[in-house]
This record gives sequence, C-alpha cells and structure tokens, in this order.
Amino acid sequence: MTEIQPFQVMEIWNRARELEAQGKRIIQMQIGEPDFTAPDPVIAASIEALKQHPIHYTSAVGMPLLRRAISHHYRERYHLEVPASRIAVTAGASGALLIAAGVLVNPGDEFLMPDPAYPCNRHFVRFFEGEVKSIPVGPQTQYQLTRELIEANWSGKTRGVLIASPSNPTGTMIAPAEMGAIIEAVHARGGVAIVDEIYQGLTYASAFETALAHSDRIFVVNSFSKYFSMTGWRLGWLVVPEDCVREVETFAQNAFICPSTPAQYAGIAAFAPETTAILEARRAEFRRRRDFLVPALRELGFSIPVTPEGAFYIYAGIERFAPDSGKFALDVLEEAGVAITPGKDFGTNQAARYVRFAYTRSLDDLQEGVRRLRKFLAGG
Repeated sequence: MTEIQPFQVMEIWNRARELEAQGKRIIQMQIGEPDFTAPDPVIAASIEALKQHPIHYTSAVGMPLLRRAISHHYRERYHLEVPASRIAVTAGASGALLIAAGVLVNPGDEFLMPDPAYPCNRHFVRFFEGEVKSIPVGPQTQYQLTRELIEANWSGKTRGVLIASPSNPTGTMIAPAEMGAIIEAVHARGGVAIVDEIYQGLTYASAFETALAHSDRIFVVNSFSKYFSMTGWRLGWLVVPEDCVREVETFAQNAFICPSTPAQYAGIAAFAPETTAILEARRAEFRRRRDFLVPALRELGFSIPVTPEGAFYIYAGIERFAPDSGKFALDVLEEAGVAITPGKDFGTNQAARYVRFAYTRSLDDLQEGVRRLRKFLAGG
C-alpha cells in the first residue's frame, strides 16, 4: 500500500465540494461519471425485482439469465458468439479487473501498459506482487500501445499486456487491425492480453468493435457504469477463455461471494430495446458535447493533437499556460470555479503537461466552463 498513491482528482473533487458548500457554483469536469442516471426501464426492473423476487445470493459468476443476456448482446451488436459459460458477472469493472489479475498474475510477472493509462490498472497487478512496465505513448500512436512497442519492450519476465479501447484518460481507440496485430504478437510469445472495454458503446466515429473478434483466448473487461449509465450499481462483466472459467469462479467465490442481486435484475433490463433507444440518444448527446468542447479548448490554446474517438474524455496539453498540471488544476478550480483532473493521476509520461476534461455535464455547463476558462487564461 505504501507504493500506491491516492487519486489527485479526489483532492480536486473534495475541494470542489467545499467550495460548493460555501455557495459557489463549480463546473465539474473532473470525474468520469455520466450525468445521466440509470434509464427508467433499468430502475423499474430493479424495483420490480425487490417486490417480486427473493433477494438472496446468486452464483459467484452471476445469474444465468443475465449471463445469457450479455451473450445475446454480443450476438446482436457485434455478430459474435460468446457463450454465456465464458461470461462472469462481477462487482463492477473493478471487480472484473481484480479477478483477471488474481487469476493471471504471479509474483514477479511483468505486464506492459501504456503511459498515460487508468491508474488502478497498474495497482491491480501490484496487488498480486506483479510488476508493471509503463511504456510512454503519445499522439503519434493515438496514446496507445502498438505491436511494435510491445515487441520492443517484451522481456523474459513479461506475462502479458493490459490495454484499453476506448481509453481513459485520452478517449482514443486501437484500430481493429492494430488490435489484431497486438493480440497476435502477445499470443506468439505465450502471453496473455487483458483488454479493458469499459467505455465500449461510447464511440463516435467508428462502428462498434470488440477485441473478442480477434481471439477467444483473451480476457475482456466491461461495465454497466459508462454506456449504460449505472455507475453506482457496481455491476460489470468479464469474458474469459473457456479453460479459465473455473479459476475465475473460484476467485469470485472467495473475494465477493456474488455480485449485487438487485443490480443483476436491473442489468437484464439494460439490454432491452427501449433501454437501448435511450442509451443511443445519450451517446449522440455525448458526441455533441465532444464536438463542442474539443474545438473550444483548442481555440483557448490547449493542445489536443488527437481528437478522442470514444469515452467522454479529452486529454489536453497545458504547455502554453503552466509547467505543472497539479498546480494548474487547483488554480483553475480556485479562481475560475472549473474542476479538471491533473495528468499526474495517469502516469509519469509528461504528466505535468496534461489535464483531463470529462464532458459528463450538460452542454450549457460546458459552455459556461469554457467562458470561465477564457476569462481565467486572459488574466481576468
């Protein structure tokens, strides 16, 4: 635990709460949580479950009905046959990542990850005494690992890779051909690939994709939090190779007993056609926000060399304004009333040069945030 640092964004969040308690209005663009609540059909299904069904433990890997619903989702949206037997429902995507690390990581095993990346990913590996080799990436590779980078950094102790598409904090994606090449290179070296698809569904330029199209020997993490707007329900899933199902179930039994039963009933309704219609309208709204905020920030002087293709984040360079993203984020909060995340939360690769914006608030709020930033940057 002495090696694991707390999120700087939580300091920003706590200070924003203090300022709001003082009566100040803060434009919150720091937390990766949709401003939309769970769709009405999801809420209704949960209420109905509480009234009509006994709320007891389920299987450690989830209710069969929900696992089949997820399997059907892959068939309908991605035209893939992913058997329900390979799907484990988890206590959020964090639970899925913890299970994957617990099953795969032995002491001393090395995993390759991009820098910047979601910070918890490296911590999950460390929990099981593994090591993370963070590989600096930049706009030339869409802030993502490539086959060439993996081949150049693979060593005798490398066990595998952990990659994300779309990514937090950059919102960038790995193109299908590159994803296939990465998985091929990992398999050729006898390694394993964990692919974080937590923001799957929130894409704006390309067709829906999944790394499962390239292999059934990878671990894929997904979540009900982002696309499905169910952050507080703590529900996710993990797709695993057939020969790892028993180990995943054993770990889940010991670590969690089972996912939340009411949340699982709600999760079934997340795939209903009426829910999908709501979610697709929200996806269009996120795209509208991105299409406003990216050019607006560029006009203010932030460097954004790569337009994010998914999730709801913009990773923006502040080199024109300040040398330290931590201090810059605090100054923007105190003086402009806009909350953003310093790049130091996501790694060490030029982290002081970047901040992350989350367009998880209304377009009106984003417009007000830009107005305040313009005034702040102008010295007023």
